[in-house]
Amino acid sequence: MADIWSAEKRSEVMSRIRGSNTKPELLVRSLVHRLGYRFTVAGPHNKRLPGRPDLVLPKHRVVIFVHGCFWHGHEHCSDFKMPNTRRDWWIAKIAGNQARDTRVENELHQLGWHVVTLWACAVKTKGARAWLEERLPVLIEGKSRVASLKVAEE
Repeated sequence: MADIWSAEKRSEVMSRIRGSNTKPELLVRSLVHRLGYRFTVAGPHNKRLPGRPDLVLPKHRVVIFVHGCFWHGHEHCSDFKMPNTRRDWWIAKIAGNQARDTRVENELHQLGWHVVTLWACAVKTKGARAWLEERLPVLIEGKSRVASLKVAEE
């Protein structure tokens, strides 16, 4: 199926996709702060950490990544569907993102950091946010390995 937009319009739309301060990331920041945890965000002061984590909780030696379901290839998620145009390019792109995610997580573990990965779909609904509010202290203090959640739309 052909793209519904011209190449110029598609380029404009894609250029507006943000890599930081996304809505899911802001929701997680708000929730973590409301739970009483203090953190820093990706920026000049966190360049020493591999992968530029979305949130860094130095006191707990925990980093949190909020992965977009499409860009990081969240399997079995309704927010991830491989595009039909330039399919080979997208498969390589998303596989590369996943390989980088694994490499960065390993590097952070070697540096003594605990990594929590949250999917964007895990903060979309009120039910998912309620679950996260209960689980985040365990994920931060209990050091559970990965948080991956998909809650049905309400």
